[in-house]
Amino acid sequence: MTSASKNKRLLGVLAGTAVVALALAGCAAGGGSGSQASSLVIGTTDKVTALDPAGSYDNGSLTVQTQVFALLLNSVPGSANVVPDLAASSSFTSATDYTVKLKPGLKWANGHPLTAADVKFSFDRQLKIADQNGPSVLLYNLASTDAVDDTTVVFHLKAPNDQIFPQILTSQAGIIVDKQTFSPDAVTPDEAIVKANAFNGQYVITSYDFNNLVSLTANKDYAGALGAAKTQKINLKYYTDSSNLKLDVQEGNIDGAYRSLSATDVADLKKNNKVTVTDGPGGEIRYMTFNFNTQPYGATTAEANPAKALAVRKAVANLVDRQAIAAQVYKGTYLPLYSYVPAGFVGATEALKDAYGKVGAPDAAAAKKVLTDAGITGPVALNLQYNPDHYGQSSGDEYALVKSQLEDGGLFKVNLQSTEWVQYSKDRVANVYPVFQMGWFPDYADADNYLAPFFTPSSFLVNHYDNPTVTALIGAQAVENDAAARKSDIEKIQSLVAADLPTIPLLQGAQIAVTGKTVTGTTLDGSFKFRFATLKKG
Repeated sequence: MTSASKNKRLLGVLAGTAVVALALAGCAAGGGSGSQASSLVIGTTDKVTALDPAGSYDNGSLTVQTQVFALLLNSVPGSANVVPDLAASSSFTSATDYTVKLKPGLKWANGHPLTAADVKFSFDRQLKIADQNGPSVLLYNLASTDAVDDTTVVFHLKAPNDQIFPQILTSQAGIIVDKQTFSPDAVTPDEAIVKANAFNGQYVITSYDFNNLVSLTANKDYAGALGAAKTQKINLKYYTDSSNLKLDVQEGNIDGAYRSLSATDVADLKKNNKVTVTDGPGGEIRYMTFNFNTQPYGATTAEANPAKALAVRKAVANLVDRQAIAAQVYKGTYLPLYSYVPAGFVGATEALKDAYGKVGAPDAAAAKKVLTDAGITGPVALNLQYNPDHYGQSSGDEYALVKSQLEDGGLFKVNLQSTEWVQYSKDRVANVYPVFQMGWFPDYADADNYLAPFFTPSSFLVNHYDNPTVTALIGAQAVENDAAARKSDIEKIQSLVAADLPTIPLLQGAQIAVTGKTVTGTTLDGSFKFRFATLKKG
């Protein structure tokens, strides 16, 4: 996920470290194009939802997709600036037309020619499939795509002067796929993609055991901006328990760990002289999501009442203690987050800090009053779901503390449950969870990416939130040329959403890499993508 243009900068790395780790060390000597080690092994607990970029919108899937698929525009390691990748050039040719010229002679790893027809196909299918677990929500301003000739693509936009579209082309929604392999109207199975060798990135997948082991080999035909892979082979190994992942990293049994280690594990590894811990620009957020249909007093419940449903959300907002979560669970590796756009982005505010609690601290009296004023008596039964593998095992401690905070004083009775990510990603979009944990790694470093995917009727959250004023402002800020006016729109959106509370933001984190002492090339930047191809041993 990446950034671009004039509104794309992060203002620095957050203090502390996030509950995420990347640990990479070499495990085998030998040859390999551009490498001193023939292979590296990386461990992770972060599962793949789908290889097909139309059917996944999560960091676990993106980690693999980043290695094996290319984009029209991308950013080189160490930078968040947008540059041509598969493209030779790109520019606005009118207020509503964005034209991309492809490099000549591109091809897929399977030998198929890669042309403008593949590009049109990729964007057409994203919009047609519009999978609930996919990133099509990012293409909200795309009207249609034309392949003018084999190397020329024109994107026709609905609204003029789009400030965000080049950045969106660097995101998961902008991945180009092989039209001879992928279905035009359905998510293509992982096995079919691997069998067809339908890859165009720095690596291809040579062996695929779903969420057990993925073997990657450097793609000799990659012709994008990122350059040749430094290590010929990468094996990505999946763990069900982060403690085992941490143990294998520190003992050298595997070459690395990428998401998700606990804060305690990260702190312990920082003391280990066999590894190096590196901080990178932040952007990750953690938050609770309310399903407006199934939450207490939601639209499809037997006691449906919008005013009472809002009161429940406001009471929760008054009771959560972000500082306690950050300090007790994450040991300062996350910081409290009081609004929808995190600190460091243009337009970021602290809207919830002003509206709920006592200047960032919980306020039980305010929570009780808002429930009483809405006619709610007795403890509110709240079914709260969290995920222990995708967001790390510390999520259990995080949500146990949230449960304690909500139940203290007797205003809520929380039924806390957990589900592993592969099932969780299906259930959350099927109205199974009334209130549930979510996290976010940005697609690009702009405030828009914390607003457009979340708070329009086509939100990837599928939580049935719809505020026409918010939707209109989200569209307006994306095409606003005046920086001050755009900043004002972004601030207004946060205030309006804070009054509705479709989500309650909790924490903001930074990127972290933990590498073996003999590994070089670990790069964490404002693109928020981790590339295996820069890594080598020695």
